[in-house]
Amino acid sequence: MGVIPIAIQNWSKSESMQITVVAIVVAVAGEFKINPFIGEVFRIGLGSSAFLFLLLLMSHLPYWRTGIAAGATVLLFRVTFDGAASSGAFFLLHSIKTHFSAMLYYMVFGAGMVIIRRRLQQLNPLILGACVSLIDVVSNEAELLMRSFVFGLPHLQSNQWMLISVIAVVRSYFTTGIYSSIAVHQMRIIHAEQQKRMEQMINVGSGLYGEVFYLRKSMDVLEKITAKSHDLYGRLNKEGLNDYGRTVLGITQQIHEVKKDSQRILAGLMKLFDLENAQEMTLSEVVELVAKSNGEYSRMLKKEVRIEIDVGIDYLTAHYIPLITVLNNLAANSVEAIDRHGSIGIRVCEREEDTLFIVSDTGTGITEQDKDMVFEPGFTTKFNQEGVAATGIGLSHVRDIVSSFTGRLFLTGRDTETTFTAVIPTDQLKKGV
Repeated sequence: MGVIPIAIQNWSKSESMQITVVAIVVAVAGEFKINPFIGEVFRIGLGSSAFLFLLLLMSHLPYWRTGIAAGATVLLFRVTFDGAASSGAFFLLHSIKTHFSAMLYYMVFGAGMVIIRRRLQQLNPLILGACVSLIDVVSNEAELLMRSFVFGLPHLQSNQWMLISVIAVVRSYFTTGIYSSIAVHQMRIIHAEQQKRMEQMINVGSGLYGEVFYLRKSMDVLEKITAKSHDLYGRLNKEGLNDYGRTVLGITQQIHEVKKDSQRILAGLMKLFDLENAQEMTLSEVVELVAKSNGEYSRMLKKEVRIEIDVGIDYLTAHYIPLITVLNNLAANSVEAIDRHGSIGIRVCEREEDTLFIVSDTGTGITEQDKDMVFEPGFTTKFNQEGVAATGIGLSHVRDIVSSFTGRLFLTGRDTETTFTAVIPTDQLKKGV
């Protein structure tokens, strides 16, 4: 029960501290000023620009309270400065009357910013600058009216109005321009980070898709084994071999339990691949992602691999996960096949009613005797220094994924060049076909 009040109290302290910092910065910046008019009637300092910039940058602060705090701090700061600078008698009341209008400026400015606060993020920079310019002019008018009332001075002339308006516009657009530049930069950083995370999620998804595809295939095998085991159980009972029949029935039940567990796992994983409601990617985006991912993979292996892409046909597809799975595995095989230096080509083109995905490399190649076995389950030619085989999903599963789209996977090449071509009907991939 005490956690929420403590959190609110801490947040309130943090907010008050931030308002105090803003007020002090504004008061100090306000002392860097120019006087466009004769005497001390009106002065223009950096305080208003600093105040506007900090309000835009810290939009979570209550603008009205911040305006009051900034105005009061400016008044206190300037009165204290007058007292410290006076060599003779110091008249406190006169100093307060002189600088009270400056406090009113920040109060009116803060109140004006409250009006547009809710729409700060939606306003176009040009419109934002115009709104802030108007608030600045109104705040200056309030300050001048207060000075005129306190000291009995005449109000501004038309030429002075023009100067105030020009200064307000220049100051407002300059400050909002700096703020907009910072905001755009932050948005680009956030977008880049989101893009990076999205690419990581897609790469993880493509890896999971290969495993899900393999699990689904294994479940089909389990289904057939269960059916055959149960059939064998019935035949053994008919032959009077009841003991053997019970043993086979136990095995069948165990296989059935494994199948049910696999179904639960598959159901959970399949939620990640809801292709009916999936978003779409273009083929060019798929290829670029694969090229970028395998470029990083080659650098991780300390290899100098040049990856060239050529997308001759481009369209949206909801099946980008399986495509990335296929191309990632083919490209990764190419990276692993290259010794130290080499190149990989990833090309997409159209031939009649098919879309061709071609991955070629200048690696060590595949021998003639291996070409007949390369698509066999578990086959690999890649081992690490300890003699452990590679752990990719295997070309047999890549071929099966391509076949699930009624496509075909071909291997061609010579000793120093290998080319895999996945041929998939366009209507299986293209959105709206």
